[in-house]
Amino acid sequence: MDPTTDPLEPIRVWLDPGLATAQDWLTSPAALSQFALLLAALLLARLLAARLSGWLTRVLTPAGGKAGPLAQGRRGLIRLMPLLLPLLAFVLTAAGEELTRSLFGSGAVIALGKRAFLLLAAHIFVHRVLTDPFLRFLGRFVLIPLALLHVLGVLDDLSASLDATVISLGSIRFSALALVRGLIAGALLFWLGGWSNRQSADYIRKQPDLRPATRELAMKAAEVAIYGAAFLLLMSIMGIDLTAVAVLGGALGVGIGLGLQQIAANFVSGIILLVEGQTTVGDYVELDGGEQGTIVKMTARACILETFDGKWIVVPNEDFITTRVVNYSDQGSANRYEAAFSVSYDTDINRVPDIIETAVAALPFVLKAPDGPDCELRGFGESSVDFAVEYWVNGIDDGKNRFGSPVLFAIWNALKEAGIEMPYPHRVVEIKGQRP
Repeated sequence: MDPTTDPLEPIRVWLDPGLATAQDWLTSPAALSQFALLLAALLLARLLAARLSGWLTRVLTPAGGKAGPLAQGRRGLIRLMPLLLPLLAFVLTAAGEELTRSLFGSGAVIALGKRAFLLLAAHIFVHRVLTDPFLRFLGRFVLIPLALLHVLGVLDDLSASLDATVISLGSIRFSALALVRGLIAGALLFWLGGWSNRQSADYIRKQPDLRPATRELAMKAAEVAIYGAAFLLLMSIMGIDLTAVAVLGGALGVGIGLGLQQIAANFVSGIILLVEGQTTVGDYVELDGGEQGTIVKMTARACILETFDGKWIVVPNEDFITTRVVNYSDQGSANRYEAAFSVSYDTDINRVPDIIETAVAALPFVLKAPDGPDCELRGFGESSVDFAVEYWVNGIDDGKNRFGSPVLFAIWNALKEAGIEMPYPHRVVEIKGQRP
């Protein structure tokens, strides 16, 4: 480094014009008059905002606590009331700018004041209006810095410099400005896409006429459409030629064919499951591999089963297409179970069916349709006569719906009240030879 070079020279080069401009403004009657006009505009805006905010709040407040879309929109406008002051000041300043230029031949101070009011509006919008943490983050580190650069008058020069910087990635070329703009727009678009996806999913879930499988398919289709539109719009904002994206998509297709076959197969299988609707959320299923449980979630790659003991099993969608699946339920359909029991050979077995069927039918969870309890003679064992009672219930016999145990209790109590013995095995032991 040259020892004669002043290290503060670059700072002076940037500060000297600003200091000279400030000195001119402080000694110029025209500039001082513009400062006075800015102060008057701010005071008048403050007075008008105080008067208008209360009136607008009363007009926009929904009557009776309504909760429709229009009411929500009116409440959203009420939240924007803090912006009334800087926006009124901006409008009043803009209205007097032409008059100032015609009287004094200059409006630099007025122009600076307008930009300062926009900076104030951005600050209020971020800190007092926005509530979402992600949007506040973007506001603090994107919106407010851009507004500050606009106040300083360097935003246009910085934009031109970034626009002149070209970035090349193979056949794709874009400027640094397009990259920055894409990052900001991408963050906003995908946040908006996530919000839209949640709203559409909530709306679809509330439609009682749609089958669960149709709801899942509609939600997946809406999600793909929303994020696909966001991606295409982002490419357009960045100025990227979509033909280059098509080439990238072709390469991605080759990658899917070579290394992502399983993921693609699961994705297509998931779509088939949603379209057919033979298995859907809420069904209790059992696969050939032994996995069994209630389907609690269906994703693009896999179905999630919840077992009786609360464990979650992730089963690829392809397994539901290529293997045998036993579906025990279809959104609340009835299921048949049976309970086996035995009675002594001394029992009048003709009485048993009526006693057991009456006792089981009295249980509140046992259905009368499609059929009531049916007690059947199953066989003659070594020590007992074997019976079984069949009964229908809604749901699956699991930890939440324990049907088998109350039925067995009812059988035991009914037989005891009727004086019928439930035997235990008897064995006759014959000892051969002389006794000691």
